Amino acid sequence: MARQMECERLHKALYDCHRRVPTGTGRETACRHLNRALAECMVAVVCPDESEAVRSLCSSGGTKLKRSQCQEAQLALSNDAKGYADTYSRLQLG
Repeated sequence: MARQMECERLHKALYDCHRRVPTGTGRETACRHLNRALAECMVAVVCPDESEAVRSLCSSGGTKLKRSQCQEAQLALSNDAKGYADTYSRLQLG
């Protein structure tokens, strides 16, 4: 629940950023950090275990094994997020 509240706060901040900054490169630059933070937050809500695995395994270079584990975690996160997106799309179309 705390994570969802954080996502709501980031969504509001991004919305406010878009209202304050005119369309164009300036807006992209000014709001980029909020856009990325909101995206990461939403992924963490939808795929919490996979997101945490990527965060912990990919936070630094490490050994060849750790880099391999990072890649596996990223693939698992990608597959989980795609599955969620596919399910959501079917519900919207159905």
